[in-house]
Amino acid sequence: MPRRPLVVAVPLAAALLAGPAPSQDKKDPQAKFEPKSQPGAGQKYLEAFVGRWEVTKTFYPRQGDPVAVPGTCEQALVQDGRFLESRFTFRPAGGKPTTGQGLIGFEPETGRFTSVWVDSRQTRMSFRRSEAPFDGKQIVMAGADLGGPPGRGSKTVSRVEDGGEAIVHRQYAVEPGAADRLVMELRLTKKAPPARGPGQ
Repeated sequence: MPRRPLVVAVPLAAALLAGPAPSQDKKDPQAKFEPKSQPGAGQKYLEAFVGRWEVTKTFYPRQGDPVAVPGTCEQALVQDGRFLESRFTFRPAGGKPTTGQGLIGFEPETGRFTSVWVDSRQTRMSFRRSEAPFDGKQIVMAGADLGGPPGRGSKTVSRVEDGGEAIVHRQYAVEPGAADRLVMELRLTKKAPPARGPGQ
């Protein structure tokens, strides 16, 4: 019985000698060099992109008729809602399916979007970034071929349509002295949720 107070006093004394709890900076020393940032208006807009979608990819060649390919897409916000991840599968008639993966983020400090895209057709990565702050209505990003001729590149315009039931991405070729030329369109239509069975 006399020893019990000593047993309790030992951890209490150790806690007092340890001093106050470490500050937030000591818990996250990286914050001094890379301060944390929170999602903003761009992430709020990207919430409408989340879900499962039917896709029609239409390619517009310089000559000849447009070529349409069906596909599907699943999109989700990742990294605590900071980025939208997209996974596409395209199924050309009589051909081997191809896949693509995109990641897009928004920087509240600059009001601009940045994206990266990779797919099973090519071994290079495509990078795009907004040239102007987000207007709250559509996402406009420019991309340029690294090492390509000056002034040549592409532009994508993405917007939510039909009350959130559709998303349309349009990609344009940009060349000096010429009007932007539509090269490709991705039209996403929201998949209907699975039917609920009796008792569900």
